[in-house]
Amino acid sequence: MTDQRIEKDLLGELNVPREAYWGIHSQRAINNFRISGREVNPSLIRALAQVKMACCLANAETGHLSQKKSRVIQQACLEISKGLLADQFPMDAMQGGAGTSTNMNLNEVIANRAIELLDGQKGDYALVHPLEDVNLHQSTNDVYPTALKVAAIFLLRDLSKAVADLQGAFQEKEKEFAAIVKLGRTELQEAVPITLGAEFSAFAEAFSRDRWRTFKCEERLRVVNLGGTAVGTGLAAPRSYIFLAIEKLRDVTGLGLSRGENIPGETANADTFVEVSAILKAHAVNLIKIANDLRLMNFLGEIRLPQLQAGSSIMPGKVNPVLAEAAIQVGIKVIANDAIVTDAAARGTLQINEFLPLLAHAFLESLDMLINIDRLLTSHVRGIGANKEKCEEYFNASPMIITALLPVIGYEKATLFITEFSSGSEKNMRRFLEEKLGKELIDQIFSPYQLTALGYKDKKNG
Repeated sequence: MTDQRIEKDLLGELNVPREAYWGIHSQRAINNFRISGREVNPSLIRALAQVKMACCLANAETGHLSQKKSRVIQQACLEISKGLLADQFPMDAMQGGAGTSTNMNLNEVIANRAIELLDGQKGDYALVHPLEDVNLHQSTNDVYPTALKVAAIFLLRDLSKAVADLQGAFQEKEKEFAAIVKLGRTELQEAVPITLGAEFSAFAEAFSRDRWRTFKCEERLRVVNLGGTAVGTGLAAPRSYIFLAIEKLRDVTGLGLSRGENIPGETANADTFVEVSAILKAHAVNLIKIANDLRLMNFLGEIRLPQLQAGSSIMPGKVNPVLAEAAIQVGIKVIANDAIVTDAAARGTLQINEFLPLLAHAFLESLDMLINIDRLLTSHVRGIGANKEKCEEYFNASPMIITALLPVIGYEKATLFITEFSSGSEKNMRRFLEEKLGKELIDQIFSPYQLTALGYKDKKNG
């Protein structure tokens, strides 16, 4: 067929679309793995292109690759790392072979783009060969996990910034709501007084911890196994290249990467991803908890979440807290992905982990989703309004606010007051207490400052 070209490998011949930059190895994988309909994460493709460029530079500098080939391979890698040719990586994310199919896809696309730059025809591998030139001195088992770490570091930096912005949005509300007194709640029951600002400060503090965790995670991913080839021993790669490849990768990525002291160990084990995934899970847990709290506070009328869209196809005027619900769903998915990362890492056997494609897909998906939902939530939080009147209504009506008076009247007298209030006609607890103890004292005890101060001053000890 005129729109096809024929390529050969050890299994025989196969038709490949004439204009495709991929080749026979990619085509076999495309045919074999029609599974999820979800392609390999673009961040991993871009990172793999950066790794390939570093290897190309190392091979050229050590004299194993001609300058002519090096120049066009570098250009192809640069284009892919910038997101070009993105439609040439149709590989299903659910693939066997420890990532070999993805690696071969990169090799072939880079080679055919390099051939094109030399004014050749796609598939003319005498000009630039996918394996002998692009993949020179490499194995899937060292370039794939290295690329995964590179992709993850860049995404972690984006996530750390997104979490910092989200923390900042809650801190803005903490200040804005600092003087709004409200009722605290524990176990979905009325509890002691607090301020709305203090409530938002707790949210900000949780994200502060997430910000620090994600920032520090980068250190866990900086050690790579590039140069280790198949099992971490560097077999079939010259020593000069092995020592230079990591330096070139640092130059290409701008990241503080280092070669593992025990490369076979780095190649065989994927526990680092489990460690970082656990940090992502911790952030997911905070997202679920806080998003649900926002839903409850919105339901109670204490805050007003921004209205984003109609909430029902049958109930006119209904508006739902859809972004909070989306955040909860992202959190659930990240927790599920953490289980996938854990299981996939545990199932590696002997010198490699065969299940890195699944691990990579789940791991990078979690990073992508968390970045996106954090950015959306940041804008959403900045639009939250407070219903001061509703907060005061709940506060004034609750017998629980008497807890703030324990240092003044004691537990027994407080209990008597509650009994008297409950059996009387007065429905406003604050007004009841003002009648009993005086408005000046009640205003002082229930001031925002007094309610959020750390304890009270002991007269005996100052």
